[in-house]
Amino acid sequence: MGKDNVIADASKKNLGSHTLTCPTDEAVKEFKYMRQAVAFFIGGAGDKESYYGFGPKYNVDRARKPFAESVKLAIWAAGVTSYHLGYNEVIGDEKIKANVLDVICKSDAVYIVGHSLGGWNGAHLSSYLAKLGYSVKVLVTLDPVGKGALVGSISNIYPDTPQPSAGLWVNVLAQSSDSDMSDWIAGIGEQWRLESGPNVNSVMDVNHESAAIMFTTVLADGKSALNYVINSLNKHFRGEV
Repeated sequence: MGKDNVIADASKKNLGSHTLTCPTDEAVKEFKYMRQAVAFFIGGAGDKESYYGFGPKYNVDRARKPFAESVKLAIWAAGVTSYHLGYNEVIGDEKIKANVLDVICKSDAVYIVGHSLGGWNGAHLSSYLAKLGYSVKVLVTLDPVGKGALVGSISNIYPDTPQPSAGLWVNVLAQSSDSDMSDWIAGIGEQWRLESGPNVNSVMDVNHESAAIMFTTVLADGKSALNYVINSLNKHFRGEV
């Protein structure tokens, strides 16, 4: 069910904390509500599991590690959970229910970071959740792939182009000056090249497989995709819209 390597234990929703009150004490006691946030890091072909003999490479999970380190430094760390999922674990009602809906609440802030085919299906997931009333705060697509007819015929991805729905959408396109095998594979899948749509749209001289570099490298506006996610989490836990 994709619940491995969570940052915080999601088996128990932290609804708040309070001090036990003596039965004879009629004074009003303070109750602190703990907000919750859930981040889904969705990998592409050969990321979490083998893809026709290729992988697993755990590329997007490498991007999740700096996220985990940043979260540990925050006072709200206990309110954040993250999951590493494969692109084929977030498509279709049954899989989305098991891997996504069963671990989030309507009041949770949701973050989606998708790489390669995971960026394609993750973008679809953002609109799926939004239609159900969930709040997708930030969508990050790291060199999303899925436009090609060939990859669509051999991979469990949505056939139509995503129409993402998120409070903020950050997209990074990999365009390496020193191509490797991962760039060749991405070329077969056909990169989703976006001229409009994302709030932040960047091109980076990096190989397709380098999800962590795309996620953590500072962009032209002085922030990385990771910075955008952490800043949004800060606002969420401060109660800002």
